[in-house]
Amino acid sequence: MSLPSEVRIVEVGPRDGLQNEKAIVPTAVKIELIDRLSATGLRSIEATSFVSPKWIPQLADAAEVYGGIRRRAGVHYPVLVPNLQGYDRARAVGVEEIAVFAAASEAFSQKNINASIAESLERFAPVLARAAADGVRVRGYVSTVLGCPYQGEVPLADVVRVATALHRAGCYEISLGDTIGIGTPRKAAAMLAAVAAEVPMDALAVHFHDTRGQALANILACLELGVAVVDAAVSGTGGCPYAKGASGNVASEDVVYMLEGMGIATGVDLPALVDTGRWLAAQLGRETGSKVGKAGV
Repeated sequence: MSLPSEVRIVEVGPRDGLQNEKAIVPTAVKIELIDRLSATGLRSIEATSFVSPKWIPQLADAAEVYGGIRRRAGVHYPVLVPNLQGYDRARAVGVEEIAVFAAASEAFSQKNINASIAESLERFAPVLARAAADGVRVRGYVSTVLGCPYQGEVPLADVVRVATALHRAGCYEISLGDTIGIGTPRKAAAMLAAVAAEVPMDALAVHFHDTRGQALANILACLELGVAVVDAAVSGTGGCPYAKGASGNVASEDVVYMLEGMGIATGVDLPALVDTGRWLAAQLGRETGSKVGKAGV
């Protein structure tokens, strides 16, 4: 299959990128980050997560952040919700798109949310029903699609089963995540092909962590199969706290640089994105995690 002519970047930095930061990032910084990202041409920016502050203190200000951003026409601002309580909190501040999260690894599901995969999917059922009734779009995440820090190999059949269940339950798009950054291109492509046999390719996205420097190669292998949605985090922020040597999500700047260099449109102003990544790194007190951010455009 030929490469897509256009790719939509789903920017996950404000949520997935910041949620594991040890020092609390000021609410005003989070709002400015999202506003800066909105100005770059990104069309999908995951703003925050309405989880219990007890579990993720970094995102305790979810309502304040969402209420403070300047929402631009044509830009989607999904938020992660774990249950109906989170959904209600999100809707109270005007959220129009949510995301739900399930694991392909039984061991990861038990360790991460203290529930089996089946139980996690059951928890989402009332959320998805309410979202459908309210006209709220739902994006689904499947984690540990190429490996798990607890059980090691994750059978492809399990990845396909969970992705298919979320799609059938009403998720318009399923993001397939290599949570611990263990994948390589051939394995990434095989995983995507297996899922695409059950879920339409235009309903799939890929989400790679760059723990072992494989993210861009994995993305390219998946683009060659026809995927046209890629998750990334500005400045390469984030990473799985359970993964050895986790270095964060693949940097949005690096993904855009690669795509634009291949003649694939993203609609993103790369210099503005690089500036935003450098600004965020300064706010966090470290060097940007983007190679393009370090080298310049």
